[in-house]
Amino acid sequence: MRIKKLKKLKRKLGLSSVIAISIAGMLGGIFVLPGIAAAKTGSSIWLAFLLAAICILPAVLSKSELATAMPKSGGTYVYIERAFGPLFGTISGLGLWISLLLKSAFCLVGFGAYLLVFTDTTIPIKYLSVIFLFLIMILNIFGVKKVGKVQLFVVVISILGLISLLFLGFPQIKKEYINPFIKYGKEGLIASVAFVYIAYAGVTKVAAIAGEVKNPNRNLPLSMIFSLVLITIIYTAISYVLVGNVSLEILKDDYKPIYTLAKNLSGDRFALIIAIIGVLTLISMANSGVLASSRFPFAMANDKLFPNLFTKVHNKHLTPINTILFTCIIMALVILFLDIEKIAKLASAFKVTMFIAVNLCVIILRETSVQWYNPSYRSPLYPYVQLFGIISGFVLLFYLGIMPILVLISIAIIGGLLYLFYGKNTSRSGVLVNYGHIPALSILFKGKEKTNDISTINTVNEVESEYFTENSSVIVTLLGNEYSPENLTEIGISLSIDKKIKVINITEAPDQTSLDAFNTKTAKIKSIERQINYVGKIQNISINFDPLITHNISESIQSMSKSSDLKWLVLEWNGRAYNGLLINNPLGWILSNVNSNFALFKDNGIRYFSEIILAIRPNSKDLKKLIKTTAQIANFYKANFTLLHIVSENTSEDKFLKLKQSSEKHINEYSDFSKVRIERSDSPFDCVEEISSEYDLLVLGTPRKDTWKSVLFGTGKDLFATQANCSVLRLTIK
Repeated sequence: MRIKKLKKLKRKLGLSSVIAISIAGMLGGIFVLPGIAAAKTGSSIWLAFLLAAICILPAVLSKSELATAMPKSGGTYVYIERAFGPLFGTISGLGLWISLLLKSAFCLVGFGAYLLVFTDTTIPIKYLSVIFLFLIMILNIFGVKKVGKVQLFVVVISILGLISLLFLGFPQIKKEYINPFIKYGKEGLIASVAFVYIAYAGVTKVAAIAGEVKNPNRNLPLSMIFSLVLITIIYTAISYVLVGNVSLEILKDDYKPIYTLAKNLSGDRFALIIAIIGVLTLISMANSGVLASSRFPFAMANDKLFPNLFTKVHNKHLTPINTILFTCIIMALVILFLDIEKIAKLASAFKVTMFIAVNLCVIILRETSVQWYNPSYRSPLYPYVQLFGIISGFVLLFYLGIMPILVLISIAIIGGLLYLFYGKNTSRSGVLVNYGHIPALSILFKGKEKTNDISTINTVNEVESEYFTENSSVIVTLLGNEYSPENLTEIGISLSIDKKIKVINITEAPDQTSLDAFNTKTAKIKSIERQINYVGKIQNISINFDPLITHNISESIQSMSKSSDLKWLVLEWNGRAYNGLLINNPLGWILSNVNSNFALFKDNGIRYFSEIILAIRPNSKDLKKLIKTTAQIANFYKANFTLLHIVSENTSEDKFLKLKQSSEKHINEYSDFSKVRIERSDSPFDCVEEISSEYDLLVLGTPRKDTWKSVLFGTGKDLFATQANCSVLRLTIK
């Protein structure tokens, strides 16, 4: 079968271009927001802008990571869908669409206010804004989006205009305007932070074009952070100069505060120049917002999450005409029936919510250890940065008031209904759905149940009949990051009685990626197959090796494990705990859903096993089975076998002797190469760490109970495994 090559976007955007795009997404807010926000907190408005930037920084770092992991995805909508599933993808897509159109509506109202500087018309601002919205709609329908080429020019003159205000304004600051600093208390300050949050929202817009960015692991985070820092400096400085030169009484109802500032500083002529800059900046932002927002319903309709009529494309101009019309109609209604403060609040609320979700996406994708998630850039200080972004986001939502929250809930309900009507039959599923615990899944609508039949797994080469006819007692699963596939395979052989071994190299692809584009005969897979075949030759057994491309590792393994002959599944392990209340890694999901025995091998680089020790956890119920299996492994490697018990320091001599006698009785049939070892210690982890230095392989059973910490977070480690100085084999016998 011919393998289709993946089409890649040409990476042509350098650092300077990416910075310009990022800055362009943020410039509109400063021309409208400061006046209204200053009325909420007084002269501390500059601090509100600074704190808003700090609150948005986690989303910048998280989006940088997500964009380098999914450079072809197209932005936040896909990140959320891949992490949470199509239900939340539908809701987020709807939320992102509304967020962008709200910001565009906000820019249009500001544009109308600045435009009135040049005319004596009595037309209200909202009607003037709707008229120009109609013109923008026509431009977008007819595909005249090349006006975007002037955006760099607009960015440059806007920044130069704002910097000129700083030079003129700082010497003229009036102390009486600055005091008191926090006029309306900390509540007013936090409310202002939430209000001006939308001013920075465009900083992450560049993540949607990550596939066109040169060296994205460097340029994406660098451009977004640099742009955020630069705009934060300008915003904080401009707002400080503004409240230092214009009284709060004038500012509180002013939709064109930058014009007012320019007029106070240098008269009408300079103010007119600033007004022109404001008009150009805001109309440019509004146009790019319509362009971007109208694509969300179009993309969702193509993903079968929106009515099919939104997939219609203009015959001549090839633009999504219905989505443009629908977006502009909603924007017109927003402009006509909401004042600018409510528009800004709603836009901020939606953006805050989306950024909370973005931070959660990083946590979910990291904690589940999903195979395809391999970002070239990783956010520093994980997960503390993301947790700060999530917590601060919820705080800001609270201070935005009840109205935005009710609207968010309403949109979530509408998105859920859209999913029920249009998206429930989608074959895609999110990472959290695949690997989450029951408590997490209870809040997710999974849609129709997926079959676990292996025949439903869409691989490049059709699943052959061998999958059904060749029953193996041991399946060794390779996920691509094994320390040594040969060592893991040998562990599988040691567990097999009949020597029927299958090694499956699984590659997990994102749901949105066609599996037909993947090659199962890559150089890496060929190398692994050669290594596995050599192990079979050395051990004088035939090993079946199969590469498998799948959208879901867990379901694929579960499907393959349905054979009645399967006794063991063997996987490599990093010693990490897997049981969390909401999030599991793939291993955790498999352990909970597959009925066969499991062998989890933590490879610490030891090639030859001559001394093997079985450490019995307290109250182990599988003692006899563990001893029998470990003895079998020791016999395969021709190694000595030690049974280890660790008892407390104050254990009586009588109990000590009874334990020794019962243990010797358990291993008496393996007396030729086995012995019992009992150690007194009140710190079993430290004891195992010390003793393990004398052995090559430590065998453990599965703990019966988890700590409250592991149950809640699932991010802890099995200390017996992680502190051992030898390789570790953890056996789960069902």
